[in-house]
Amino acid sequence: MGLRFDVITLFPEIIEGYCSCALLGRGIKNNIIELKTTNPRDFTHDKHRRVDDTPYGGSAGMVMMAPPVFEAYESIEKLPDSEFIMLTPQGEPYNQKISKELAQKNQIILLCGRYEGFDERIRTGLKPREISLGDYVLTGGELGALCIIDSVSRHLHGFLGKDESAVDDSFSEGLKGLLEHPQYTKPREYRGMRVPDVLLNGNHQEIEKYRLNERIKRTKERRADLWEKVKDNLKET
Repeated sequence: MGLRFDVITLFPEIIEGYCSCALLGRGIKNNIIELKTTNPRDFTHDKHRRVDDTPYGGSAGMVMMAPPVFEAYESIEKLPDSEFIMLTPQGEPYNQKISKELAQKNQIILLCGRYEGFDERIRTGLKPREISLGDYVLTGGELGALCIIDSVSRHLHGFLGKDESAVDDSFSEGLKGLLEHPQYTKPREYRGMRVPDVLLNGNHQEIEKYRLNERIKRTKERRADLWEKVKDNLKET
């Protein structure tokens, strides 16, 4: 089997539904990736199947309880070279470098939160790697988990059909960390907007020069922070 994703979630249908479609669905069918979900509600021991409760000390909202999460995690078969990740706004910012690192693993276990957060003993007891998708808060970790599954899978051999398809993605090593250049397809002209002539002349050296300059221009304009990180490794043409 390929890279295995285990997702601990109260809403497995969200994960399973998305991953059954398009490239992820094909990746599962072709054994490039494997997906399993585990629901903490299946590890509760009361008739109401409660997974949350009010926080000690008082506060608005509810907190995910430790016991169902611990037991859900412990029920998962662990493969060699496994990474356990908690999706939380308090985690390290996710990026392309981390996605490529995770693609080298045999198994990624993703813990999706709900409500106002986790009982702190989940952190201290299970010691997950904490990852954030950005400086904003979602209603649950499922979207974050899906972003990781999607972005990591793109690095796997055979997932995109042609492995070189990932080389020109924004932030990739193939672009030296720059944003991607503009792309065009047929027709050559549409509503007064024309495909740049340089892309039509068949001169691959000129095309690559044009694309690199467009990557640099776009990165400078849209991501000044990113440009500051990569400019010393580039020589403008």
